[in-house]
Amino acid sequence: MAKKKPLVYVTRKIPTEALARLHQRCEVLLWGEELPPPREQLLRDIADADGLLCLLTDPIDETVLKAASKLRVISNMAVGYDNIDVAAATKRGIPVGNTPDVLTETSADFAFALLMAAARRLPEGERYVKAGHWRTWSPMLLMGQDIYGATLGIIGLGRIGQAVARRARGFDMRILYHGGSNAEAAAVLGAQQVDLATLLQESDFVSLHVPLTPATRGMIGAQELRLMKPTAILINTARGPVVEAMALYEALKNGEIAAAALDVTDPEPLPADHPLLQLENCLVTPHIASSSQATRARMAHMAVNNVIAGLQGEPLPYCVNPAVYPDKP
Repeated sequence: MAKKKPLVYVTRKIPTEALARLHQRCEVLLWGEELPPPREQLLRDIADADGLLCLLTDPIDETVLKAASKLRVISNMAVGYDNIDVAAATKRGIPVGNTPDVLTETSADFAFALLMAAARRLPEGERYVKAGHWRTWSPMLLMGQDIYGATLGIIGLGRIGQAVARRARGFDMRILYHGGSNAEAAAVLGAQQVDLATLLQESDFVSLHVPLTPATRGMIGAQELRLMKPTAILINTARGPVVEAMALYEALKNGEIAAAALDVTDPEPLPADHPLLQLENCLVTPHIASSSQATRARMAHMAVNNVIAGLQGEPLPYCVNPAVYPDKP
């Protein structure tokens, strides 16, 4: 009799080739809808699963782990993993994997695209044309902010922050940063370390690249926004709760800053009637910074590699809780 394949629950459709590899090794239970599985559905579906391949939108907490009594591996198809109770998984001896280092350049491309689009008011210009308002050339029409030679403040000079800084050098920007301790990388990039207040006061553009932690939650609120220039633009491709949404709304509405460009929000997604979506000077995209075909394919393969390794009893290639392997060096 053929050995029964392990069961893996996949909480959303992933790129085809990676999913096919998983089908070759495992029985796959796939939640194929656009939205995440409802809580009760997740608890039912995971009950017999040996492996879990999930996304940032899936809260994997103590209750889920209790329901998944057979679970041997969790693989998050994302760099971040704040949706998973890693401590609870570790306590149960369940390795947790993520997909690091794969989306750095793609995300940096997108952050800089947001910066440029907000600076030169591209979405407003497109809406203006499509609404039939374009009647003639005008010297005062939709004037934006210069990028070349401006000051960019990067909060979080990690891998993505450094990649954004490399792009900024091509625009001869002055680069300030706060957070991140890689002095060697900063020196190569010509980036100057300053305190948060100085960065906010002196930057024409502020780009956020920090993980969501208790220390970074709400780090950009009303007080911080008041420090920024009235011509400044805020870019957030990190995590939505790093910025206090209603404080940002008030700052944009009252002209305390010129504009914001957000790929992440709090809540996420924003309801269609959210005040931020009513503002002309707030550009919002649906969390797509890493959404290139090549990057998402690599992420999916890495996530599948984690699942397969975990089910074979091998160390995950991208493990966030190595404490589950006490005998490994």
